[in-house]
Amino acid sequence: MIDPGPLTKRNRIYNAFAESQNTKQNRTHILEFIRLAMKPARYNREPGRFEPLRALLNQALAFSGLVVDETGSLITAEVARTLPEAQRRARELRSDLEGRGVHPDVLKFRRAELLAENYFHAVQEAVKSVADKMRSRSGLTDDGAGLVDRVLGGEPPLLAINSRSSVSERSEQSGFANLVRGTFGMFRNPTAHEARLHWTMSKEDAEDLLTIVSLIHRRLDRATMPPRV
Repeated sequence: MIDPGPLTKRNRIYNAFAESQNTKQNRTHILEFIRLAMKPARYNREPGRFEPLRALLNQALAFSGLVVDETGSLITAEVARTLPEAQRRARELRSDLEGRGVHPDVLKFRRAELLAENYFHAVQEAVKSVADKMRSRSGLTDDGAGLVDRVLGGEPPLLAINSRSSVSERSEQSGFANLVRGTFGMFRNPTAHEARLHWTMSKEDAEDLLTIVSLIHRRLDRATMPPRV
């Protein structure tokens, strides 16, 4: 891009992009700048800057049908029509979830996605928080179904949601593992992500799914680690 000369940093970048877009009549350079600027590795020394910046950026990108995900990649998203609409829907969803008593970890992990007003990615981020908690409590580095099998399966499992002293309790443990495994498969299967980026998810569906994730978090919080022989 053409360097517009000695200006303040903000005006220098703006003028360079304006000249590029007016000349090329496309947004290639702007999108490439976002990709480079939002690489997570750039925030290694100040990790606390990444999520707040991504949230503000996604609020603006929502009007172009784009969102920066947690890896710093640009992906398509549902287009927001107006700023008041996007803000109102975000407030309504958060209020509804708080009214349901949703687990705080669910609210924490999906905050940036709600600013972008993309329900699918809000739920996807919340599901990722379940994997983070399972890894944190177990010390494992696995992911997906493999993580569930190692943490919630086995005799004894690494994490038990009950005493497993009866057939009924052992069935509950197995059923809980299947619930988590199915939730992961629905939102964390990489081969399914591309098609589901265009999944039209209603607020009601998002609330129900986030409530399920909240249930999983609460059971994991109360889970214990049985002694291993």
